[in-house]
Amino acid sequence: MPLTDIMLRNLKSDGTPAKLADSEGLYLYLSASGGKLWRMDYRYAGKRKTLSFGAYPAVSLKDARRKRDKAKELLANDIDPGAQKKAAKEEAEAAAREQALTFSVVAQEWFATKQDSYAAANIKKKQWLISLLNERIGEKPISKLVPTDILGAIRPVEAAGHSVTAHKLAETAGQICRFARTCGYIVFNPADGLKEVLKPIQTKHYATMTDPAAVGHLLRCIDEYQGGAVVCYALKILPYLALRSAELRGGRWSEIDLDKALWIVPAARRENAKDGGGMKMRIAHAVPLPTQAVRLFRELHLLTGTGELCFPGRHSASQCISDMALL
Repeated sequence: MPLTDIMLRNLKSDGTPAKLADSEGLYLYLSASGGKLWRMDYRYAGKRKTLSFGAYPAVSLKDARRKRDKAKELLANDIDPGAQKKAAKEEAEAAAREQALTFSVVAQEWFATKQDSYAAANIKKKQWLISLLNERIGEKPISKLVPTDILGAIRPVEAAGHSVTAHKLAETAGQICRFARTCGYIVFNPADGLKEVLKPIQTKHYATMTDPAAVGHLLRCIDEYQGGAVVCYALKILPYLALRSAELRGGRWSEIDLDKALWIVPAARRENAKDGGGMKMRIAHAVPLPTQAVRLFRELHLLTGTGELCFPGRHSASQCISDMALL
């Protein structure tokens, strides 16, 4: 006798699992705890299988019969309804994962693997570049991105005259998309070749001082400079050392051994340092100090040796002099 809605509503479990047949293979499985589950037994390729349609009352009797009829129709066409249901579920899950893997999510995952290799200042720059890309394409699934989507996020920056930033955006998008491709999130890199369609960067070359007489004139000017004492010492010491301005300005007395005439510039300094965050390539650098540099450092130590920084700023002992001070 087929089931009815009244029978289903009044159905109670006696603590023993039971099967209540409806019609054409459909039945209700009544669990020991009282759960009511729609099922259908069938055979495919010589094997007995069971198909689940959901629980009552979420799936009504009418809906369960409709699902049974659809399953029987598939069987009539030599299609395994259980296998098709599993494939449909996997497809839906894959689509959900694809929707969740937005450009912003993948960019964050990529950045987490790379940020330890960046200096503090470069971390902020990279985060800023990613935020600019996210404004336009952050919420889009990365698998759905095409080159014009990424180009659309870069063109406004280029049109505003920021050619260098536009190229940096293309570079960052390319790094993120290559990471996504390696991880299997995408098949093709939509950021490939973007730099080729951007306007070339107009590089301005600054004249290099190569005339010995001009170099001598510069050194004499430094010797005669009457500015702040710390800046004066920085200007006088810099020509003796193979260091960038930032590495010199961020120098700490703890890094320098004047008795051994040696300065070990660390790979990285403290993260909150505004300048002089360590070596650019993140490798510690041993700098031999010539006699002249040792003499200048000893004189400077009388002025700033009680603090951490060799070249503290005028207004804050915790921050070194700025790059503009030397320029």
